[in-house]
Amino acid sequence: MRKHYRFYGEVQGVGFRYRASQAARSLGLTGWVRNDYDGSVEMELQGTEEEIGRVVEMIQAGRYVDIIDMEVKELPEVVGERGFDVRM
Repeated sequence: MRKHYRFYGEVQGVGFRYRASQAARSLGLTGWVRNDYDGSVEMELQGTEEEIGRVVEMIQAGRYVDIIDMEVKELPEVVGERGFDVRM
């Protein structure tokens, strides 16, 4: 499965993208994460429901990260995607 997230709160300048990439890569998930101009962070993850949930838990456990709201929607899987990217 693939999910698109938008996170709001203290999510920029607190190591969010680094933590997301480390968590996703450690579980073998694919996708990407990037900061948005409005102060939110966008992320797409592809893997199992359990693995995706675990990545989000790992991000939330991060020091200084304070997610106060998030939007989630399910997307079609991206066939042939490799790796997890931090986008600028």
